[in-house]
Amino acid sequence: MKITSLETFLVAPRWLFLRVATDEGITGWGEPVVEGRAETVRAAVHELADHLVGEDPLRIEHHWQVLTKGGFYRGGPVLSSAVAGIDQALWDIAGKAYGVPVHQLLGGPVRDRLRVYAWIGGDEPAELVDQARAQVEAGFTAVKMNGSGRLRPIDTPARTRAVVDRVAAVREVLGDERDVAVDFHGRMSAAMARRLLPQLEPLQPLFVEEPVLPEHSDDLRRLVDATSVPLALGERLYSRWDFRSVLTTGIAVAQPDVSHAGGISEVRRIAALAETYGVTIAPHCPLGPIALAASIQLGFATPNFLIQEQSLGIHYNRGNDLLDYLLDPTPFRFTDGHAARPTGPGLGIEIDENAVRRAAETGHRWRNPVWRHDDGSFAEW
Repeated sequence: MKITSLETFLVAPRWLFLRVATDEGITGWGEPVVEGRAETVRAAVHELADHLVGEDPLRIEHHWQVLTKGGFYRGGPVLSSAVAGIDQALWDIAGKAYGVPVHQLLGGPVRDRLRVYAWIGGDEPAELVDQARAQVEAGFTAVKMNGSGRLRPIDTPARTRAVVDRVAAVREVLGDERDVAVDFHGRMSAAMARRLLPQLEPLQPLFVEEPVLPEHSDDLRRLVDATSVPLALGERLYSRWDFRSVLTTGIAVAQPDVSHAGGISEVRRIAALAETYGVTIAPHCPLGPIALAASIQLGFATPNFLIQEQSLGIHYNRGNDLLDYLLDPTPFRFTDGHAARPTGPGLGIEIDENAVRRAAETGHRWRNPVWRHDDGSFAEW
């Protein structure tokens, strides 16, 4: 079997899909994207295609090594995301060629069902109580919320109380048998995190995500020592080498993204590395159906898996959502907050190629917001 072509499709709301075709009629799908930089990643995919056309798609590890190390300049979000989507598509082809789900190729399932969580709120949290109640009624046992909007490096007591009060309101809806995770998106300084995290301890969040920016990872040990709240990060780390130093700091949860951190091949290795430090995995995935399908396949084969992010109904998906590009929505029908083990070959989903091609005729130019403080200075989004 030989790879014959790689096609990319910019589709709303902010995704990039990849179709890898072979001369035996088996097609694999991947999702290589950096949100807000989709066109850049698209160009990288087509540069890498020169290494792939005419090659055997089942040599997945060989291709991963060549694509990540064959250039003098390596790493970073653009290249890693381009490789990630290609890697997903190759695993999809392999599963279809052998007639089994990808998790069977990764050693088989280690669990019978996979816990997922739902998003509530938006970038500037509001109306959280009603949304939390709706997700409880939908059967979810865990939700995630943004902890705050923009924050100053050392913000006021009122802003601090507002964060705690919002989490407390959601905790009241959830009770003690469900979980809330709180995402700060790197919006806090280390000083603000040391002030705020201890105040969240009585509410026992499942974890606090990205309390500080990844470039301030040297502060993580001090934050871990300052609070009993489990800390999580990793959506902006792109390889096992990026994770190597932060896994020694005492974080509780690693969050590699299967569309950013080198695909199924590399995220599996990151998970194994994390396991040696007693760190669980909660893969980042506020993306489209292909990235979610790949994440679910990994979760079923990963012993130290904790919970899976999924973006059905997330505030970014206005106009189009994950199910719009599937022929059969069944794989993403969750019961009691869990995904069933996929049984279809490859990634276990059927992409509606006609819907993808129609959407690509319009495409998108999604960009993340650029925030400013009230004095006009830049604020972290």
